[in-house]
Amino acid sequence: QVQLVESGGGLVQAGGSLRLSCAASGRTFSRPAMGWFRQAPGKEREFVAALTATGLNTDHADSVKGRFTISRDNAKNMVFLQMNSLKPEDTAVYYCAAANRWVGRAQYEYDYWGQGTQVTVSS
Repeated sequence: QVQLVESGGGLVQAGGSLRLSCAASGRTFSRPAMGWFRQAPGKEREFVAALTATGLNTDHADSVKGRFTISRDNAKNMVFLQMNSLKPEDTAVYYCAAANRWVGRAQYEYDYWGQGTQVTVSS
């Protein structure tokens, strides 16, 4: 089992920045894929970003490309999502997820999920 705990959410004005963190515990952290997803009120959960075990290969949704960056620190069992130039439409609960293999954007293929952290961007 892997436990994931997100932190770093909060209230920020449009144009501001936040850095989300995801702490992993339990089995070894050497998962092929880690991802961030988000769910806004009344909407389905959507892909935000993912990266491979080494962190060298990443994928970002078009809606966040150039503004958000996913990264990981395997030594600390942490995954991060740096969010810059935030917009009101980025308001959502953000979830961290882990997979036993590279699954990229396929959220239903992820094996473990955190409880989420709220991000609210005011206009």
